[in-house]
Parts: sequence; C-alpha cells; structure tokens
Amino acid sequence: MTQPIPNPAVQFDVLYEDAGFLVIAKPAGVVSEPGLGHRDDSLMNGIFARWGAFASSLGTARDFGLVHRLDRDSSGAIIIALEASAYDALRAQFAARTVRKRYMTIVEGKPPRPEGSIELPLDEVRRGDMKISLVDHRGGGRPAITRWKSLGSGHRRTLLDVEIETGRLHQIRAHMAELGCPVVGESVYRVDLPPITSRPPKGRAMQPLALHALTLTFAHPTTGAPVTVTCPLPEHFKQVAIDATIALPRELR
Repeated sequence: MTQPIPNPAVQFDVLYEDAGFLVIAKPAGVVSEPGLGHRDDSLMNGIFARWGAFASSLGTARDFGLVHRLDRDSSGAIIIALEASAYDALRAQFAARTVRKRYMTIVEGKPPRPEGSIELPLDEVRRGDMKISLVDHRGGGRPAITRWKSLGSGHRRTLLDVEIETGRLHQIRAHMAELGCPVVGESVYRVDLPPITSRPPKGRAMQPLALHALTLTFAHPTTGAPVTVTCPLPEHFKQVAIDATIALPRELR
C-alpha cells in the first residue's frame, strides 16, 4: 500500500478508541485501502486525515496500521492499529485464528440446513480489474471455513448469523453462492450465472450488500483482556429485512 492521501471527506464512526488501536465502522461502498479507482476515497484516506501522524509511523511494512480488510460493498467493524506493537500483536491473533469474527447477512432463499458449515478452499484470481475468489473442488486453493445459523426467514430470504474461521477474499459471498443462496445485493457471486466483474461507472455506487461485520472479539494487544466491539446494523441492511418481512432479533434492532 502506498501512503494514503489524507481526505477528511471520508466519513466513518469510531466504535472503540485506545492509545494503540481503533475499531472503525466501515460504511458499505467504501474500500478499505487506496487502489485502482480509489486513490483518495478509501477508509485509510479518512484515517490519515485524523490519525495520519500515527499511521505514517507504522509505514508500508505494517500497512500503515490496517490490520485486516473488509470488502468494498460490505459494512462493519474493522481494526486500525496506531502503534507498531499493537499492530504486531493483533496481526498475530488473526494469523493464529483466535479473533472471533461474527457477521450478519441476508441471503436469497435458504441454506440446505438451518445451521451448518461449509469447508471449501478458495482460489483468488483476477478477472479484468477485479480480484475474486473461486471455490476449488479439486482440493487446491486456500482453506476456508464458514459457519452459519439461521435467525429467521421471510419472503424468499433468510437472515443468517455467520462466523468465519479464516479470512479469505469474499469468503462469505463465495461460500453462500456455492450453497445456492447468494447474499442479497450480490452481483459477482451468482447462482448458475457468470460473475459480473465490471465496475460501475465513476460516481455510481453498486447496491450495498446485505453483509455486515457485526462483532470482533480479540485479546487487547497490551493487557490481554478480552475485547468485544459491536458495530450496529446500517439502515440499508434493516430495510432489506423489512422488505423481506424478516423480524430482526432484539439485539440487532
């Protein structure tokens, strides 16, 4: 990652702030880091506008504090380190798979069972100017494990509580489509149709996905105490539930 250009126009909420790290609510439609077509409007551009002195000190070797990433069209909690020691400790937890990552999603149709898991490896490939993940049925690819539990269903759609043990590119999206129930708003991973990998025209956003990183649970990088941070559901997600006549559990309202 090249050093982001500070951009105070990038808006986000701070869910948790500590001397060594932050947990940010990334909005849907905002990319995590600068890249092709998003040189100055990524989440990290906004971080640099407020915490640039801290982020700059971490440098490219530590991705200027970006501990992990979320898809552009997904929303939810994401961790940004402000100190090298915090970054190293948090990255070690992700590598050891000790960070609990809980998501909410609304999918088309229903999974084959109300509760279960899918363990299919994923290959990251480039199609045009976009990277996507393809399920590898030949036994290759990188291991990917996704667990789901149905929380209710409505008009041809289902609300799922999802946890991932791994953190592959588009993991939940690829796995849900493989189950025959793609995430609502999905255009890349579709059932029995080729992926749409062309990007929308500049200035025109894609429909937000009904996919939200709800909670992150991890050990505090300094004290070791357990930390759980929850990111409230965005309004577009709640509207999808309303339209599908799905009653959200009280904790999500």
